[in-house]
Amino acid sequence: MEKYIENLVSQLTLEEKIRMIHGATLFRTGAVERLDIPELSMSDGPMGVRAEFVDNEWRLVGNPDDYVSYLPCNSAVASTWSRELAGSAGSTLGEEARGRGKDVILAPGINIKRNPLCGRNFEYMSEDPYLVSELVVPMVQGIQSHDVAACVKHFAANSQETERLWVDTVVDERTLQEIYFPGFKAAVEKGGIFSLMGAYNLLNGEHCCTSKSLLGKVLRDQWKFDGMIVSDWGGVHDTDLAVNSPLDIEMDVRYDFENHYMAQPLLKKIENGEVSEELVDAKVRNILRLMLRLKMIGPAKNDRKAGCYNTKAHQSAALDVARESLILLKNEENTLPFAAKNVKKVAVIGANAVTMHSFGGGSAEIKALYEVTPLMGIKMHLGGNAGVSYVPGYPVPKPGARPEISWQATSTDSEEERDVSLDGEKVRGVKAPEPVATEETIREAVELAKQSDAVIFVGGLNHDYDVEGLDRGNMTLPYGQDALIEALLEARPDTVIVMYAGSPVAMPWAEKAKTILWSYYAGMEGGTALAEVLFGAVNPSGKLAETLIRDLEQCPARQGVNFALKDKVVYDDGVMVGYRHYNTVNADVLFPFGHGISYTNYEYSGLTVEGDVVSLTVANVGNVTGKETVQMYIAPMEQGSIVRPAHQLRGFEKIELAPGEKKTVRFVLSEMDFAVYDVEKGTFCQIPGEYEVQIGASSRDIRLKAVVKR
Repeated sequence: MEKYIENLVSQLTLEEKIRMIHGATLFRTGAVERLDIPELSMSDGPMGVRAEFVDNEWRLVGNPDDYVSYLPCNSAVASTWSRELAGSAGSTLGEEARGRGKDVILAPGINIKRNPLCGRNFEYMSEDPYLVSELVVPMVQGIQSHDVAACVKHFAANSQETERLWVDTVVDERTLQEIYFPGFKAAVEKGGIFSLMGAYNLLNGEHCCTSKSLLGKVLRDQWKFDGMIVSDWGGVHDTDLAVNSPLDIEMDVRYDFENHYMAQPLLKKIENGEVSEELVDAKVRNILRLMLRLKMIGPAKNDRKAGCYNTKAHQSAALDVARESLILLKNEENTLPFAAKNVKKVAVIGANAVTMHSFGGGSAEIKALYEVTPLMGIKMHLGGNAGVSYVPGYPVPKPGARPEISWQATSTDSEEERDVSLDGEKVRGVKAPEPVATEETIREAVELAKQSDAVIFVGGLNHDYDVEGLDRGNMTLPYGQDALIEALLEARPDTVIVMYAGSPVAMPWAEKAKTILWSYYAGMEGGTALAEVLFGAVNPSGKLAETLIRDLEQCPARQGVNFALKDKVVYDDGVMVGYRHYNTVNADVLFPFGHGISYTNYEYSGLTVEGDVVSLTVANVGNVTGKETVQMYIAPMEQGSIVRPAHQLRGFEKIELAPGEKKTVRFVLSEMDFAVYDVEKGTFCQIPGEYEVQIGASSRDIRLKAVVKR
């Protein structure tokens, strides 16, 4: 392969090399037809292949042939706690991308969920690096099994959208190695990922997309990554920094492609003797290596898979993920599942019951072939033997016609410059006053609830709030939903609350609610899956991959969360991210990391530790078949001189059990389970001492314990 690459490099002219290392259109690099080197075609995103844009303008082509399968977001995939489903989601995304003629799909997103206000949290998996590492590997392998490259993003420490191109994230080395790097490292070393995207932000003073320390020392040298590195669109700001960095391809939101930093400005510098052409050769080699791996060039070119999209198999795969992503947070008095035969009048309340989320969120937006909303799913499931009535309960601004010009055209401008308007309305930037539930809309909802056998409220967030380029200002539910929920619970204490959101929200009514069901953006079959769970056709098995806190003050990153510092954010929470902090200080959170209940009960017993093998038995002691995720945490018995979290996730297994069935679950301990990163030695080191092996159904529901010495 390397000889083939060198032969091609030797034949390329400087102008042809330059053509290959920057965008020639919004999503494609330049081709070299003379040597049969094709353009490299890329596309967003994590929830499906994005619609086609005109080559040189942020305007949709508008053809009806780019509708695709709408997949559950990465937060939903993580909530399944299933390596198998992560692989299936990846395979579906990869096959659809290849079917649309793409070479690189810009996914998955795996940034750590450090704070609950980040606008892109729905694109990311978890607050826990171990869970991310375990799920990103099968997802990457699933994507790349179809001769299309996964492109893991955004490397690294990208946790806010406010001033996203210019904020300097200051993070110490131990925190990077233990929290923010593991998912990317796993994608490279275990997943064999072919491409990677740099982040917009600066990390310790260097822009990530042109950072020699991040992309060179860590990614290239330490992790031995020999794939292609692409900038985020508009993430390059200097020609010299770009060409001297390990970055291979510069992409941008601007249309003047020949004026990109690694286009004509770089060509002139090389011709003037200011820059060595060898630096460009190194980038071209990585691009050609990617093309060989994807069978775009070389002897296997005729064997490349064709892919496909909008198949029944893909729709089924989306449904499988959606089913296991739904998280039953609370179910007092066993309100759920509803018995369909006993329910003749159903009240569905809340605008999210009819909201389609696929064409929103920023670069994650897609044209879905279809999307089953919660209301549609409920009606489809119950059929004609029950009456289902709907009222919104709270107003939501109606989305207008899709704008001809995408918001992305100005997405890298400053906040002041981005106040673009269409027909007098702000598209991005300052929003109009938010409409809220009124006495009239609340009264209408309450009256419907009183007349019904079952009451289902479907609310939460939408892609006005879970969106690229903007962060939420607080955790409060928009549109006055809290007042509506309080009124519904007063009138009907058995109201089932369904929250759709990409990040934690405040739930001041949580103690009053008997039943709460959580859903991330669950894809084209999300409404189908929700109905199946509500009426017992599916036993919920999702678990939280992030902590749901009560309010912002509980978050250890609240200084950064409030975005008081826009030019620099110091990650002074260190390794105490998410449950690592909340469980160490025993914070009174709403629902803990790893939590999620079922329509059946599981009994844990028989914990043994023999050498490095941990074994236990799990039994289904209830009446219905279910799936349980058994979680293993490792807790130091003494802190010592190095501050460590109370415990950390170090293993999980999801098993299915019929009523009365028992299964043995095994984990194998490794040195990394007891290690911290030693900055002076530049490596992970095991700390001798006594540790507690904790087995639980969540990070706060520990069922079994055993002490081991290391």
